[in-house]
Amino acid sequence: MESDSEMVAFPLLPIPIESNYRACTIPYRFPSDNPRKATPTEISWIDLFSNSIPSFKDRAESDTSVPDAPVRAEKFAKRYEEILEELKKDPESNGGPPDCISLCRIRELILRELGFRDIFKKVKDEENAKAITLFPEVVRLSDDIEDEGKRIENLIRGIFAGNIFDLGSAQLAEVFSKDGMSFLASCQNLVPRPWVIDDLDNFQARWLKKPWKKAVIFVDNSGADIILGILPFAREMLRRGMQVVLAANELPSINDVTYTELAEILSKLKDENGQLMGVDTSNLLIANSGNDLPVIDLSRVSQEVAYLSTDADLVILEGMGRGIETNLYAQFKCDSLKIGMVKHPEVAQFLGGRLYDCVIKYNEVQS
Repeated sequence: MESDSEMVAFPLLPIPIESNYRACTIPYRFPSDNPRKATPTEISWIDLFSNSIPSFKDRAESDTSVPDAPVRAEKFAKRYEEILEELKKDPESNGGPPDCISLCRIRELILRELGFRDIFKKVKDEENAKAITLFPEVVRLSDDIEDEGKRIENLIRGIFAGNIFDLGSAQLAEVFSKDGMSFLASCQNLVPRPWVIDDLDNFQARWLKKPWKKAVIFVDNSGADIILGILPFAREMLRRGMQVVLAANELPSINDVTYTELAEILSKLKDENGQLMGVDTSNLLIANSGNDLPVIDLSRVSQEVAYLSTDADLVILEGMGRGIETNLYAQFKCDSLKIGMVKHPEVAQFLGGRLYDCVIKYNEVQS
C-alpha cells in the first residue's frame, strides 16, 4: 500500500508518540463499549462509506485504463459492501474495530486489488486544466487587496472555497456531476463567521506580527483546491520570505493531488524564469508524504517529508480528511493550523456546526 521505503514518525509530533498522538479525531467507540457489538457512531460512519459506493462504482466503470472495468467495478461495490456489513455485525472482523483510516484503507485495497489505480484521473485532469486558466485572475484579485490582514483573510477564504472540490463526499459528488463548481461564487457563498472553529483573527495577527520561517503544508484535493486555494496562499508566504514545503500523496486516492501531479501543475503555472506570477519559487519544495489515503496518520510519513520538516515552525493540515477527520486535536512541537470545510453531516454533528461550515484551528506554541 504505502511506499516501499521505510516510513517514520513525523518529527514535529511530541514524544512519546504512543501517548501523545492519536490520528483519528472522532472516537467511534469507547473502552466501555461491547467489543462484539457495533456502536451507533460506528454504524453511522459505516453507512456514510456505504453511501459513497455508487459514486466510486460509477468512476470505476468508466476507467478506460482497466480492461473489463464495469465487471470489476461491480466486484468492487459488492466486496466493499459485504465487508461494511460484516463490520456492522462484528466490529472486530476485517482488522477492526473500524475508524476513518481503516474504512478508507479497505476501500483503496479492494480497488487496487481489482486493478483500479486512479479512478478519478479523468476528472482530476479536467479540473486541473480549468483551475490553471483561472489562477492568474485569482492571484491578481488577491494582490489588489492592499490591506495585509484583509489579503490573508481573502486567501484563507480561497482555501475554503477550493476545498469544496471533494468527490469523496456523496452529496458533493452529486452536485459536482450536475453543474461543476464555481470557485469565485464559492468564495462569496461561504457560511458566515463565526465558523464552527474560528481562529482566523489569531492566525492573522500572528502572521502580521512576525511571519514564520518555514511552513509544511499537507495538501488535499486536485483542481480548485490546490491551484486556486493552496497555491495563492503558499505564494503569499514565499513573497514574505518564507520557505514552503507542499507535502502531497504518493499514490492516488479519490481526487487528492499526488506529488507527481503537483510537480506537473507547478511546471505549467511557472513562467520561463521559474516564477509564480512574479514571485520567486526557489524556496518552494514539493515532497512525497508517503501517504496513499484521503486521511493521514502522521506516525507514518516518508523519510523525505520527515527530513524536510525538521526545521519547520508551522505545520498546516488542509482539508477535511487530513485536518478535521484526522489530526484536528494533534499537538505539535511548533505552531499548527488545521483548515478545511465540513462536508459530512456526521462531522458537522460531532463539531456542533453546520454542513459546509469552516474550520480554522490555530495553535501557537510559546517558544
